[in-house]
Amino acid sequence: MKLNRRDLLTYGAAVLAAPEAIHAQSKSVIRIVVGFPPGGATDAILRAVADRLPSLLGQPVIIDNKPGVGGRIAADMVLAAPADGLTYMVAPNATPTFQMLVFGHEVRWNIVKDFAPVATLATYPLGMGVANNTGATSVREFIEWVRRNPGKASFGTPGLGGQNHFLGVQLAKTANIDLPVTPYKGTPPMVTDLVGGHVPSAISLIDSMMPHHRSGRIRVIGIFTKERSPLIPEIPTFAEQGVDVTSGEGWTGMWARAGTPPAEIERMQKALQQALQSPEVKDALTQRLWVQPDFRPGAEMDALQRAELAHWAPIIKASGFKPE
Repeated sequence: MKLNRRDLLTYGAAVLAAPEAIHAQSKSVIRIVVGFPPGGATDAILRAVADRLPSLLGQPVIIDNKPGVGGRIAADMVLAAPADGLTYMVAPNATPTFQMLVFGHEVRWNIVKDFAPVATLATYPLGMGVANNTGATSVREFIEWVRRNPGKASFGTPGLGGQNHFLGVQLAKTANIDLPVTPYKGTPPMVTDLVGGHVPSAISLIDSMMPHHRSGRIRVIGIFTKERSPLIPEIPTFAEQGVDVTSGEGWTGMWARAGTPPAEIERMQKALQQALQSPEVKDALTQRLWVQPDFRPGAEMDALQRAELAHWAPIIKASGFKPE
């Protein structure tokens, strides 16, 4: 049985202490700041991994939840901390990419200049679910339903200005359909409306939709990635159904403040890589959270980040979206 994110809070305590520190900074606590509340996806992914870090690093590790403004509060805190290898940020790719591109006038930092990438922790597909009252069982059937129901068609998204939102924009443009966005204050009310048939479609992380898909209450018609996910191999991609929208891979990574000693970043990288190789951590991520362990060192993560910024910048500009 799949457990939800809140169940995973029992997996790792908020304060994770090593029995005996061996590093030169052994009496110093490493703080990992998360810009989202306990029980959320990013927090749960981090806790699954961070449970292993004290013994691997030889010093205490605490998780500091500072939710707000799409993760910007946490980023500001890391930027204000000394670049000494004792403060890190864990965030989804949406925080740096879409905060910079959509809300850049409010953001006080540049992710590629002010932060040093440490490593990625996990990847996960974003997908689209449709309500049963649409009758659609595939991407093509949903597109035809949209064309037949121009006044009823829309897609739900947990808020505006994020990856979910602009995936819907990209889908509408690629398929040449009119598909307005219906924003929600979070994923739970959106999925509730999708199950109840009050919104015809929604774009979300897979973990929130697959239980309802497998129980027959909604239909997940596809995922926005280049290839099928090993987490849900039965769900086809949009691309293989003839709609070339493949930028829907989400990922979670760790950053340090720019100027952090390379030796400290490398030490954390090695600890993360070891933690992600643990069978218990792999099981927690794949079986409880529907995400795939995916370690990529800082250089690869930096290239991924820059590619995403380059990909989404023209799409967001062309959409004409202006945050309120």
